[in-house]
Amino acid sequence: MKNNNNLAYLILVLTTIFWSGNFIVGKAASIYQIPPFSLNFYRWFFAGLILLPFTYKEILQNKKYIFENIGLFIILGVTSITIFNSIVYYSLYYTQVISGILLISTIPVWIIFISSFLNIERTNIFQILGVILSLIGVIFIITKADANLIKSLNFNKGDLSMVVAMFSWAIYSALLKRKTFKISQISLLEVVIICGLFFLIPVYLIEMFLGNKIILGKPFYLTLTYVVIFPGLASFFFWIKGISIIGANRAGIFLHLMPIFGAIMAMIIFDEKFMNYHIFGAIFIIAGITLSNKKKLNA
Repeated sequence: MKNNNNLAYLILVLTTIFWSGNFIVGKAASIYQIPPFSLNFYRWFFAGLILLPFTYKEILQNKKYIFENIGLFIILGVTSITIFNSIVYYSLYYTQVISGILLISTIPVWIIFISSFLNIERTNIFQILGVILSLIGVIFIITKADANLIKSLNFNKGDLSMVVAMFSWAIYSALLKRKTFKISQISLLEVVIICGLFFLIPVYLIEMFLGNKIILGKPFYLTLTYVVIFPGLASFFFWIKGISIIGANRAGIFLHLMPIFGAIMAMIIFDEKFMNYHIFGAIFIIAGITLSNKKKLNA
């Protein structure tokens, strides 16, 4: 059991490093005007293509089971592939890496909240307080602690859309814990990718028809290579494996490393600044995460 836990800790740390790098690459993609939904489409198209030779036999053998549970697989695909990753790339066109990654760091709290709402896990007073404190932290970041911004309701659409992304990923993670799957983790990932791509195709086509086309060149090839291999295949597989070993709530704690890795890289690469509202938001987020993982005291 200890060795399994150590393996989970290692792969979950690598997951957070790769996902933090995804924010950096996503920001670079916005600088080079790589359309976000198109980037996400090609990311998962090639990831699915790479996995197909290793998974198609098992998928065909279990097609009855897959179709019997197709509703769940569609929800997993839409929340993780179609919505989350697309929105992250879109958001980075308008917001700082630091803001985005701080918002995403609240996901562990929302996993607990959604797990409770869906009766996957029971909640307690500490988790409720944790949700409230984390929400205050999110509000600090979205409003930038600016009263004038609150009055005008002129919020950064990148920050607002990142909130949609964080809830989408929390739903995905909670549902992963809800059910034990009869197919291997790599085949599960392939099925999720296929379902997510099915709903991503029309979004990709709309973006392309609106004139937002990918310009082939070194920036696109380098970006695509990174997002397919590391945050695409490696991180998703590691995340599923980590949850299967130690559970969604404990695995979610490792997402707390993302603001650290992401902020350091953003400050070095893009010369981003850690603003006062980031500090206030981070304090409440950390307090919320700490409380939400506190066990209920015995009477």
